[in-house]
Amino acid sequence: MDSGEGKSLSAAAEEEEEEEGEGVDSVSTKPEEVAAYHSSDAKQARLQAMLAALLDDPILADVPRKPSLADVDTLINLELGSAMRVTVVKLDGTSFDVALLNTATVKDLKMAIRKKINEIEQKQMGHRHISWKHIWDNYCLTHQSEKLIDDNSVLSSHGISNNSKYYCVTR
Repeated sequence: MDSGEGKSLSAAAEEEEEEEGEGVDSVSTKPEEVAAYHSSDAKQARLQAMLAALLDDPILADVPRKPSLADVDTLINLELGSAMRVTVVKLDGTSFDVALLNTATVKDLKMAIRKKINEIEQKQMGHRHISWKHIWDNYCLTHQSEKLIDDNSVLSSHGISNNSKYYCVTR
């Protein structure tokens, strides 16, 4: 028998582990670095960085900065054709778009408007309180000169479809 054959299996395994360990040490696997990498703060930071990079992509420009599952679902349905994008024209003549499911009601539209306006206000001026009860008590939405007063009516029953325009008017 030569000397290589005389080694026990356990000795050979230990020698192999030492060789593998040397390669790993050169990559730097200090326990504190591994712990930092796997900490929830580090994961959160990586997730936020990845999300910011995705949201800066021009293809995803219509995704809100802090999207909810419902926002993402509506945008997917928009791409699949089971949702619509409508334009809301404010009293000052400025406008913005919101995405809604094809089965949306006037109340859903009002909630989407509220969310979009709050997002715009937050981006431009920081937190600002808007009394939506006051707004909807004094103003209403119109589509082709028809006032949309009933919150429970389905938008499609008013002839509203993709790329329709709504106008805010006084009651």
